[in-house]
Amino acid sequence: MFDIIELNGKKVAELREIASKLGITRVDKLKKQDLVYSILDEQAAQPSANKSKAKGDAKESSPKKRAPRAKKSTDDQGQDKPKSDNRRRGKDDGQDDKSKSDAPSAEGGSDSNKEGQDQGRRSGESMRERRDRRRREGQGDEARGKDENAKGGQDQGGKNDRNDRNDRNDRNNRGERGDRNNRNDRNDRNNRNDRNNRNDRNDRNNRNNRNRRDPFLSEPEEHGFDFDGLVQTEGVVEVQQEGHAFLRSADYNYLNSPDDVYISAKQLKQFGLQTGDTVVAGIRPPRIGEKYYPLLDVKSVNGRSPEWIKNRVPFKFLTPLFPQERFKLSTARGTVSTRLMDLFAPIGKGQRGMIVSQPKTGKTTLLKDVANAISLNHPEVYLIILLIDERPEEVTDMKRSVNAEVVASTFDEPADRHVRIANLVLEKAKRMVECGHDVCILLDSITRLARAYNTVSPSSGKILSGGVEANALQKPKRFFGAARNIENGGSLSIIATALTETGSKMDEVIFEEFKGTGNMELQLDRRISNRRIYPAIDILASGTRREDLLMDKADLQRIWILRKHLADMNSVEAMEFVKDRVEGSRNNEEFLASMNG
Repeated sequence: MFDIIELNGKKVAELREIASKLGITRVDKLKKQDLVYSILDEQAAQPSANKSKAKGDAKESSPKKRAPRAKKSTDDQGQDKPKSDNRRRGKDDGQDDKSKSDAPSAEGGSDSNKEGQDQGRRSGESMRERRDRRRREGQGDEARGKDENAKGGQDQGGKNDRNDRNDRNDRNNRGERGDRNNRNDRNDRNNRNDRNNRNDRNDRNNRNNRNRRDPFLSEPEEHGFDFDGLVQTEGVVEVQQEGHAFLRSADYNYLNSPDDVYISAKQLKQFGLQTGDTVVAGIRPPRIGEKYYPLLDVKSVNGRSPEWIKNRVPFKFLTPLFPQERFKLSTARGTVSTRLMDLFAPIGKGQRGMIVSQPKTGKTTLLKDVANAISLNHPEVYLIILLIDERPEEVTDMKRSVNAEVVASTFDEPADRHVRIANLVLEKAKRMVECGHDVCILLDSITRLARAYNTVSPSSGKILSGGVEANALQKPKRFFGAARNIENGGSLSIIATALTETGSKMDEVIFEEFKGTGNMELQLDRRISNRRIYPAIDILASGTRREDLLMDKADLQRIWILRKHLADMNSVEAMEFVKDRVEGSRNNEEFLASMNG
């Protein structure tokens, strides 16, 4: 019998030779540690063969004594006695042998325990320190139970053999059997310890594997790379009814997209985020079982630090004022439409303006010129172009020709999408104004936005003329009424187009609701556009409230004189007269200076 210490001290060739003798197959393909464990397992599985081999060695070493023939004959005669006597005598002899062999085995067991403990201290001290005590005790009990069963089977086999042998040989071999039992018990205990060590190692490996498999959500990527916070994203917060929120991307018009970033309710409360906040944040890739990119930390909110955002004043508590700072729309290229707006309908920061137009009068082109002028002359203003229920080709043209954020929902989209996009754009503008920024929204058109609100609004039972719900126009009026100049803060300007003379009673009702809400109005006339005179502006019907806050007093006096001169003309004659003089000058200052008086 070999123990694990002896086997570890041997070379691979010697281990293969021992394994071949024990009948282990394919020893050439096994490594040293596998050979050691295979030999130990094979020794434990063949205790009877080892025991018979040890018994043969003991007989060769001891002197052979033959019993006299007379004794044998007496034994043969004794076999003719009744079987009950033989059984009784066999039981008595077996009990005596067992009691005599138990004493030396107990002494040998104590010695073997001491030797095993010394060997364990020398070889496996660190292994025993890492061993799980509870599992070791449980496996030790099972191993002891198996050992007792094996010893019981050996004792029964020994009794049968002793019944066949004579008493003298039993007494001579009794001590030898005790010694051999001691050695076998010691080897069995060593084998059990080795197997327990292997089982402990296997159990620890299994536990480690389970611990690695179970909490897979909290582990990094399977390749071992950590991408947390490596990528930053920007989007607009949209709070859901469930309490959490998503960071919507402007590339998808703030609708559901694969780029959405999940924000928990705890993070909303921690950073003080609201619907419409423009957030720059660090994210990480979604792990196994996650659907969205989770938000890690917030870098900035609406261009401000997260600490500043927590103390901001809500939009509804800000003080509105008349526009006092003017948008300069005339550019170096000298577009006639923007120069005329500077003269007769100036736009200020915080203006609530409406471009009233009939179909095919060039309102979209005029809106594009205004957007290009604002983005060129006022880069500090955040410009948003909101296209509701428009043609797809106009959306593409606007995106390519204007340096601004274009958010669109074409006419082939449902009405609830129009409403959702408009609400998110308005909330984004409000949050930026709360943080002191100047925002300008160019809406085309507010009539179709009101139609969308009328479609999605629940039925109240009260229907106005034209099929308009009684409460349907409340939200579009709130959208248009959000434009204001904030005291000691930012400003929100909204320039919206409204359709008239479309043949729809609903459009007339909508226009009547919005007619007196704005503080700037620019009228477009179809009679002028039919003559192919652009811009088709009705100069006499266009104007701005409190334009004295936006213009110089000298320039204002000259414009009033010009209006008095144009009052006797119709809209077509007035437009032709002013357009000829404006095109003959390089800028508005030169045009006003060239006037008589």
